[in-house]
Amino acid sequence: MAEPILEVRNVTKMFGSVIALSDVSAQVYPGQVTCLLGDNGAGKSTLIKIFAGVHQPTEGDYLFEGQKVTFNSPRDALNMGIATVYQDLSLIPLMPIWRNFFLGSEPEKGWGPFKRYDTVLAKRTVRQEMSKMGIDIRDPDQPVGTMSGGERQSIAISRAIYFGAKVLILDEPTAALGVKQAGIVLHYILQAKNRGLGVVFITHNPNHAYPVGDRFLILRRGRILGHYEKSEIEREELINLMAGGEDLQKLLRELGEQ
Repeated sequence: MAEPILEVRNVTKMFGSVIALSDVSAQVYPGQVTCLLGDNGAGKSTLIKIFAGVHQPTEGDYLFEGQKVTFNSPRDALNMGIATVYQDLSLIPLMPIWRNFFLGSEPEKGWGPFKRYDTVLAKRTVRQEMSKMGIDIRDPDQPVGTMSGGERQSIAISRAIYFGAKVLILDEPTAALGVKQAGIVLHYILQAKNRGLGVVFITHNPNHAYPVGDRFLILRRGRILGHYEKSEIEREELINLMAGGEDLQKLLRELGEQ
């Protein structure tokens, strides 16, 4: 087993007197998908914001490539190769695909006062990078707002990989998608995994997590409910844990007695 590329050890995060995370440890391995599961309020968002450099842990250690690190901003994490794709994707609907792909990192040609946007390189690069993800772009000038949810996710994922991501954090990428589009995004996740990235897939849907996941970290109320490799847990057991396990069984018994 390779060493984890990203790891947190005994991390606690407090906001004033509120404990958002308590004694959480997790590892992310290159070439694997680590699924972070939990209901609303479980602590998923807080943990990924620690991964992404938005928050610093109140207690505990953060290690990247085996070295303790402290990130003061998301830019620090991104410079190390930790890219986060949030639900809103940070894409501008009225702009074409190629402009969104290079937004903030525009390729230029020429020199001095004659520098200008290298549109030919940008369009060619977008076609090549999207093709590596198995996507044939019809027209790089197509406005992003006319694309499906799955296609927009593919742009954000391809962009992160192109700019050197070693860890790709995906925040609920299938939450607002239909069955077919969710399946397309799961395919992109496997593509990123096969290219050697450590992928963190945040979701509340075990039916989306299980087909692509190698490891499953389940959070509840800021604590770890379970941490499993795929060989250690069946889909039905994962669903049962997510649904509340004993709490759900108790509720069903109470309903049966009425």
